Amino acid sequence: MIENGVPLPPTVYPLAKGRVWAMLAGSLVFVALGIVFLVVHSTVKMTVAGVLAVPFFGCCSVIIIQRLLRDRPELVLDDAGVDHERLGRFGWDEIAAVRIREQRVRNTSQRFIELVLHDPDAYLARAPKLVRSTASMNARLGFGPANMATNTLPVPPEAILDAMRRHRPGLVIQA
Repeated sequence: MIENGVPLPPTVYPLAKGRVWAMLAGSLVFVALGIVFLVVHSTVKMTVAGVLAVPFFGCCSVIIIQRLLRDRPELVLDDAGVDHERLGRFGWDEIAAVRIREQRVRNTSQRFIELVLHDPDAYLARAPKLVRSTASMNARLGFGPANMATNTLPVPPEAILDAMRRHRPGLVIQA
Protein backbone atom coordinates (compact mmCIF):
# COMPACT_ATOMS: atom_id res chain seq x y z
CA MET A 1 0.00 0.00 0.00
CA ILE A 2 1.17 3.53 -0.65
CA GLU A 3 0.90 6.01 2.22
CA ASN A 4 1.44 9.71 1.48
CA GLY A 5 2.78 8.78 -1.96
CA VAL A 6 5.44 6.46 -0.50
CA PRO A 7 5.25 2.65 -0.62
CA LEU A 8 5.35 0.91 2.76
CA PRO A 9 8.67 -0.76 3.51
CA PRO A 10 8.51 -4.52 4.04
CA THR A 11 7.62 -5.72 7.52
CA VAL A 12 10.23 -8.30 8.47
CA TYR A 13 9.83 -10.74 11.35
CA PRO A 14 13.02 -12.59 12.29
CA LEU A 15 13.07 -16.09 13.68
CA ALA A 16 12.41 -16.02 17.43
CA LYS A 17 15.78 -17.59 18.19
CA GLY A 18 15.27 -17.98 21.93
CA ARG A 19 12.15 -20.05 21.37
CA VAL A 20 13.82 -22.08 18.65
CA TRP A 21 16.85 -22.79 20.86
CA ALA A 22 14.40 -24.04 23.52
CA MET A 23 12.77 -26.30 20.91
CA LEU A 24 16.21 -27.66 20.01
CA ALA A 25 17.02 -28.34 23.66
CA GLY A 26 13.71 -30.19 24.05
CA SER A 27 14.38 -32.32 20.98
CA LEU A 28 17.85 -33.20 22.19
CA VAL A 29 16.46 -34.22 25.59
CA PHE A 30 14.12 -36.67 23.86
CA VAL A 31 17.00 -38.02 21.77
CA ALA A 32 18.95 -38.61 24.98
CA LEU A 33 15.95 -40.27 26.65
CA GLY A 34 15.52 -42.51 23.62
CA ILE A 35 19.15 -43.57 23.86
CA VAL A 36 18.71 -44.31 27.57
CA PHE A 37 15.63 -46.40 26.78
CA LEU A 38 17.63 -48.37 24.22
CA VAL A 39 20.69 -48.92 26.38
CA VAL A 40 19.43 -49.24 29.94
CA HIS A 41 15.97 -50.74 29.70
CA SER A 42 15.35 -54.22 28.39
CA THR A 43 11.56 -54.17 28.09
CA VAL A 44 9.98 -54.26 24.68
CA LYS A 45 7.98 -51.12 25.40
CA MET A 46 11.07 -49.08 26.30
CA THR A 47 13.04 -50.45 23.34
CA VAL A 48 10.25 -49.47 20.95
CA ALA A 49 10.04 -46.02 22.56
CA GLY A 50 13.78 -45.58 22.07
CA VAL A 51 13.71 -46.84 18.49
CA LEU A 52 10.97 -44.31 17.68
CA ALA A 53 12.31 -41.37 19.71
CA VAL A 54 15.91 -41.29 18.54
CA PRO A 55 15.33 -40.94 14.76
CA PHE A 56 12.23 -38.74 15.09
CA PHE A 57 13.65 -36.22 17.54
CA GLY A 58 17.07 -36.50 15.91
CA CYS A 59 15.50 -35.44 12.61
CA CYS A 60 13.65 -32.61 14.39
CA SER A 61 16.97 -31.46 15.88
CA VAL A 62 18.65 -31.40 12.47
CA ILE A 63 15.80 -29.35 10.98
CA ILE A 64 15.93 -26.88 13.87
CA ILE A 65 19.71 -26.52 13.57
CA GLN A 66 19.35 -25.85 9.82
CA ARG A 67 16.83 -23.10 10.52
CA LEU A 68 19.16 -21.50 13.05
CA LEU A 69 22.12 -21.67 10.69
CA ARG A 70 20.22 -20.26 7.69
CA ASP A 71 19.25 -17.20 9.76
CA ARG A 72 16.54 -16.11 7.33
CA PRO A 73 13.53 -14.02 8.35
CA GLU A 74 10.60 -16.16 9.43
CA LEU A 75 8.04 -13.89 7.77
CA VAL A 76 8.18 -10.92 5.39
CA LEU A 77 5.12 -8.85 4.51
CA ASP A 78 5.24 -6.37 1.67
CA ASP A 79 2.90 -4.65 -0.73
CA ALA A 80 2.99 -7.66 -3.08
CA GLY A 81 2.19 -10.32 -0.48
CA VAL A 82 3.45 -12.70 2.18
CA ASP A 83 6.73 -14.62 2.19
CA HIS A 84 6.94 -17.32 4.89
CA GLU A 85 10.07 -19.39 5.55
CA ARG A 86 8.23 -22.73 5.51
CA LEU A 87 5.15 -22.03 3.37
CA GLY A 88 6.70 -19.97 0.58
CA ARG A 89 5.42 -16.87 -1.22
CA PHE A 90 1.77 -15.77 -1.56
CA GLY A 91 0.46 -12.82 -3.52
CA TRP A 92 -2.28 -10.86 -1.73
CA ASP A 93 -4.64 -11.80 -4.58
CA GLU A 94 -4.26 -15.50 -3.61
CA ILE A 95 -5.42 -14.89 -0.04
CA ALA A 96 -9.18 -14.76 0.53
CA ALA A 97 -8.88 -14.13 4.28
CA VAL A 98 -6.67 -14.72 7.32
CA ARG A 99 -7.53 -15.89 10.80
CA ILE A 100 -5.97 -16.95 14.05
CA ARG A 101 -6.67 -20.60 14.81
CA GLU A 102 -5.92 -22.73 17.82
CA GLN A 103 -5.32 -26.46 17.95
CA ARG A 104 -5.84 -28.02 21.37
CA VAL A 105 -4.32 -31.36 22.28
CA ARG A 106 -4.90 -32.53 25.84
CA ASN A 107 -3.56 -29.83 28.16
CA THR A 108 -1.71 -27.76 25.58
CA SER A 109 -2.66 -25.61 22.64
CA GLN A 110 -0.88 -24.24 19.60
CA ARG A 111 -1.90 -20.96 17.99
CA PHE A 112 -1.27 -20.35 14.33
CA ILE A 113 -2.25 -18.00 11.53
CA GLU A 114 -4.21 -19.62 8.74
CA LEU A 115 -4.15 -18.13 5.27
CA VAL A 116 -7.51 -18.95 3.70
CA LEU A 117 -6.71 -19.31 0.02
CA HIS A 118 -8.93 -18.74 -3.01
CA ASP A 119 -7.41 -21.81 -4.71
CA PRO A 120 -5.75 -24.20 -2.23
CA ASP A 121 -5.09 -26.79 -4.97
CA ALA A 122 -3.03 -24.32 -7.01
CA TYR A 123 -0.96 -23.56 -3.91
CA LEU A 124 -0.48 -27.25 -3.10
CA ALA A 125 0.80 -27.85 -6.63
CA ARG A 126 3.77 -25.55 -5.90
CA ALA A 127 3.98 -25.93 -2.10
CA PRO A 128 7.03 -27.33 -0.31
CA LYS A 129 7.01 -31.11 0.17
CA LEU A 130 6.35 -30.93 3.94
CA VAL A 131 3.26 -28.78 3.37
CA ARG A 132 1.94 -31.17 0.73
CA SER A 133 2.49 -34.16 3.00
CA THR A 134 0.57 -32.60 5.90
CA ALA A 135 -2.24 -31.05 3.82
CA SER A 136 -4.58 -34.05 3.94
CA MET A 137 -4.22 -34.33 7.71
CA ASN A 138 -4.88 -30.59 8.07
CA ALA A 139 -7.98 -30.94 5.88
CA ARG A 140 -9.33 -33.76 8.09
CA LEU A 141 -8.88 -31.44 11.09
CA GLY A 142 -10.76 -28.65 9.31
CA PHE A 143 -7.72 -26.50 8.43
CA GLY A 144 -6.40 -25.29 5.11
CA PRO A 145 -2.90 -26.05 3.82
CA ALA A 146 -1.31 -22.65 4.62
CA ASN A 147 -0.82 -22.45 8.40
CA MET A 148 1.90 -20.36 10.05
CA ALA A 149 2.96 -21.52 13.49
CA THR A 150 3.29 -18.56 15.84
CA ASN A 151 5.81 -20.14 18.19
CA THR A 152 8.72 -19.17 15.92
CA LEU A 153 7.56 -15.56 15.46
CA PRO A 154 8.82 -12.78 17.75
CA VAL A 155 5.39 -11.11 18.14
CA PRO A 156 1.85 -12.30 18.90
CA PRO A 157 -0.34 -13.32 15.95
CA GLU A 158 -2.57 -10.26 16.44
CA ALA A 159 0.42 -8.03 15.62
CA ILE A 160 1.00 -10.02 12.42
CA LEU A 161 -2.63 -9.53 11.37
CA ASP A 162 -2.35 -5.79 12.06
CA ALA A 163 0.76 -5.62 9.84
CA MET A 164 -1.01 -7.61 7.13
CA ARG A 165 -3.88 -5.14 7.26
CA ARG A 166 -1.42 -2.23 6.87
CA HIS A 167 -0.01 -3.80 3.70
CA ARG A 168 -3.40 -4.93 2.40
CA PRO A 169 -6.16 -2.70 3.86
CA GLY A 170 -9.01 -4.67 2.30
CA LEU A 171 -7.80 -8.00 3.70
CA VAL A 172 -10.58 -10.00 5.34
CA ILE A 173 -9.79 -11.02 8.92
CA GLN A 174 -12.05 -13.88 10.03
CA ALA A 175 -12.89 -14.56 13.64
